[in-house]
Amino acid sequence: MSTPERLIESTRALLWERGYVGTSPKAILERADAGQGSMYHHFKGKPDLALAAIRRTAEEMRATAAGVLDGPGTPYERIEAYLRRERDVLRGCPVGRLTMDPDVIASAELRAPVDETLGWLRGRIAGIVEEGKAQGQFAPGLDGGEIAAAVVATVQGGYVLARASGSPAAFDAGVRGLLSLLTARTS
Repeated sequence: MSTPERLIESTRALLWERGYVGTSPKAILERADAGQGSMYHHFKGKPDLALAAIRRTAEEMRATAAGVLDGPGTPYERIEAYLRRERDVLRGCPVGRLTMDPDVIASAELRAPVDETLGWLRGRIAGIVEEGKAQGQFAPGLDGGEIAAAVVATVQGGYVLARASGSPAAFDAGVRGLLSLLTARTS
């Protein structure tokens, strides 16, 4: 792996573990096994490197979600597959966790890939809900955007509840609850 790649991957891991403030240039260089001047040779500084890492994490999250949401099955089955897909629930979402970092939220540049990714996810799920409505699988009165917001809120909130309790049970309960509401609406 090239030095810039090691720097980006190390920053991604540290942002997930420690957040932006807790990710020092020294920690990045140590984890990347890179020399002291490497970061500044390849990036303008910590914000530039963090932006590259956040973009990479956002791209990975979109690709993972698209792999499930664009997969086989009915609209309900694809939403269910997204909600039930394998996750490290107790680690939380690497993109969603950035919304709790005051330095990321204060920076329009660092916040943009986070907001764009969550917006993309809501849009993709809203489209699937609309597809399900057109097929008669979901009630015609459902608002795709609102259901998509509920799906994203369930996942992100489920991570928070699971981390707070130290158990994935809270995440799983939220997923089951939302799916039961979607199932009830299809009857």
